[in-house]
Order: sequence, then C-alpha cells, then structure tokens
Amino acid sequence: MLLINRLTVLPGLLLLLLLSGHVTASDQSGKKTENESPITFTANDGQSTEAFEGYFSVPENRNSPDSRKLKIHYVRFPALTDNPGAPIVYLAGGPGGSGIATSKWRRYGLFQSLRQYGDVIALDQRGTGKSEDVPVCESSQIMHTHKRWDEQSMAALYRQAFSECMNFWQEQGADITGYTTVQNALDIDALRAHLGAEKVTLWGISYGSHLALASLNLFPEKIDKVIIASAEGLDQTVKLPARTDDYFTRLQQVIDQQPGLKAQFPDIIATMHRVHAQLSAEPIRIKVPVKQGEPMDFLFQPVHLQILASMTIADPGSYVGMLLGLYHSLDKGDTRMLQGVLSRNLLNNEPIKMRIMPTAMDIASGISAARLKQVKEQAKQSLLGGILNFPMPHLAGVYKPLDLGDSFRQDPVGDVPVLLLTGTLDGRTYPAGQAEAVAGLTNLTQVMVVNAGHNLYTSSPEVLTAMKYFLAQGKTKTRQIELPLPDFDL
Repeated sequence: MLLINRLTVLPGLLLLLLLSGHVTASDQSGKKTENESPITFTANDGQSTEAFEGYFSVPENRNSPDSRKLKIHYVRFPALTDNPGAPIVYLAGGPGGSGIATSKWRRYGLFQSLRQYGDVIALDQRGTGKSEDVPVCESSQIMHTHKRWDEQSMAALYRQAFSECMNFWQEQGADITGYTTVQNALDIDALRAHLGAEKVTLWGISYGSHLALASLNLFPEKIDKVIIASAEGLDQTVKLPARTDDYFTRLQQVIDQQPGLKAQFPDIIATMHRVHAQLSAEPIRIKVPVKQGEPMDFLFQPVHLQILASMTIADPGSYVGMLLGLYHSLDKGDTRMLQGVLSRNLLNNEPIKMRIMPTAMDIASGISAARLKQVKEQAKQSLLGGILNFPMPHLAGVYKPLDLGDSFRQDPVGDVPVLLLTGTLDGRTYPAGQAEAVAGLTNLTQVMVVNAGHNLYTSSPEVLTAMKYFLAQGKTKTRQIELPLPDFDL
C-alpha cells in the first residue's frame, strides 16, 4: 500500500519539537474547554504530544423528543500558532472508522503538521471508537463455506441477519434511525458550538468526504474550508460496476508500462473472465487449514473470488499483487496460492456480525432509483458484479424509516473553498465518480495523484504541501502529483 510515513520540513522550533517526538503544553496556544482533560497523546510508533481529550453530548435522534443522549468523543491537538484559523475536524472513512485511532497511526504526522493552521480535532463519530456504545450484533446467519452461493442467496442471508440485528439493537435501547449521515453531520455543528468556534474546516476521506459533502448541504455558512480525498458523493454509496471494470483497465495500463509485469499479466481482464467461468462451471473443493480443529471444507466459487477482489483493490500495493497472483495461478489450475489466501481466515464459517453505525449509515444514505437501475444493469456483465459494496445495494430499503430519500442524495453546490485529492488507481471511489460528486462546487481545486490509490494522504510529501498551501491560501497551485509506477510487491 502506498502509505509512507515521512516527516515534513517545518520551520524553526516546531521542526525540532516534532523531531523530538514530544510537544509540551507550554508550546500550545489552546486552552481547555468544557468536558476536556489534558493528556499526553502517544502514537503507535511512540511519538507523543500534549493534547486534550473531550466529549460533548447530542441526542441519538434529533427527530425524537425522547431520544437518549450520546457522548461523542474526540482528541484535540491545540494550534501551534498565535493566530489560529478555524478548527480542523478530521472525518474518518468507512463508515465506521475511528478518527482517534487514525491519528495514532500513519497519519499522526499529518495531524501534527496541520496544527500550524488551527486546532486539529480527531473525532470519533457517533457509533465509532470511543463513541461506540451499542454492542456489535452477532446474528445466527452463517455463510457456510461448503455450500453453493451466489449474489442473490448471499443477499437473502444478509437481509435475515439485518432483521435479527434490528431486533437486537432495539433490545439494547438503541434507535437505529439516529445513525444517519444527517445526524452525524449535525454532530459536527454541535462540536463547532462546543468549541466556541464560528466555523470549522473539514478534513476527510472516503465516507468522511461523504459526510463533509452532506455538511456542505446542511450548514455551509459554518464551514470555512474542506479538504477531502477519495470523494464519495451523496448518491455514491454504491459504486457503478462498469467503473470497476474501468479500474482494471487502468491497472492493465500500469502493468503494460513494466515489461516484466506485462509478460506475467498480459490481459488481466481476460484472465478474470476465464477464471470466473471456470469456477462457475466447476467450483474448487479444497480443505483449508485452521488454527484449531479439523481443516475447513471450502467450495470456492466465483462470488468468493469477487469478494476477495473487492477487499483488496483499494490501493495499488501488495494486496493487488496477491489478487493478480491468485487469478494467474487459478488460470493455470494451481490451487496452492488459493489455499494460502483462504488460510488467512478472510472467509470463514463464523456468524455474520454487524455494527449499528456502518450498517445503518450506508442503508440510510441508500441509492436513488435511477442509480439502482444503472447498477443492476451494469452488474450483469461487470467483473465483480454487484459485490464491491456488498451488502449494499442489497440492504437498501429494507427498513424504510431509515432511508434519507433523494433530497439527501443531491450533491452540494456552493462556493466554500474545497480541495479534492484523487488517486488515479483508487479502487474504491473511482475518479469519474469523484468528479461528479463535486461538480456543483464553484470554488474547487482538484489535485490528481497519479498512481495513488484510495488511502493517498501519506503517499507523497507533496500531498501535505498542497494541503498546507490550501489551508493558508484557500487554493493550491498544485494540480498533479506523480508517484512511481507501483510494482505490487511482485
């Protein structure tokens, strides 16, 4: 994966402080606000800084007068400037990702660097990280590995699992209709008020961009700037299957520029079609070693390979290399690599589990009738069918009070300054869709990151440079960042 953690050159004392891995409270301009406590925040690699952890309370469902209250947790990294701008709120992807966990990992350096421009907030959205207070549901439904499956039978299984989980969450006292992107966006405005800020700057990726775009529709006057990567439009929870095929065409173009890879993978799309046809005609029966007990009986079918592909194509790194190798070996009749991949327990006989936040958010954002028609038609011929975003759109409409409707799915218009970073090899949110998602924004700067995938924020130091210039100027001169050709660790 193109996730490279590099230190950014910063002026003077700040550089020395970051190199030492520790920033003290005396260096911070921020002061504690309500429900905050000072902490020493330690990243996964051992670097640390002084920060504040806090929370604010919101209704689980603002449309219900009897709604229970949720505590929304965050970590605030105070600005390292005497003249801070609007607080910068990080919106994790998923949906279901934790902003606090993200700030501890490879993006830690980004969080610290952006403190030159304002407080930086690592937000755990409702139902995520420290803000998750509804238990995970474990259904009784199992996608048994020895049985035959297709997209339709999988969908029926997941609809039954969702029905069980609905009942489970209700028994826990949770209101599933509170877990929508609208309620989530209104939490951001509540955070703004909690911090005493006139405006906030939003910084997100993937579903975090979906949340930022919804916020632009709901309260644009409260938003100073927006930085998003790998944008997902408001009617793009389900991606168009034909664009998945376009992704594999772009992947082949990258392969063709490298003679060694081209010799090994001369036509990946043809190979994928052949392997799917072979598996459809004759699924592979294989025994997969497990850590404890007897080997697992597995009847490997096209849908299993489509699931694995959907799990691995987000970024052009070693997982894509594994996928290419798997198709290549199966095309030759060699199942040794397949056995190794399945032994990683990516597909198993465990009950289907669901978390309320990611499950409900996707169902609530839903899909318009026109787009659903497109998806169904394209899925008939597409390499991955309708699996990329499974179990959507298969769960769309299963609980109608949850769906936000087509009025929600209208992409924003307006003149708030927006920076969009797009990877040309993004295998989750495709470039054409990203362009459509922001078409109504008149103050947009788009930076194409050539050869980058979905998780591109740490793919090059130039990405951070563009972000910093944008925060300072409201625009950036950079229009393209070029990364080396990926070799997929092959």
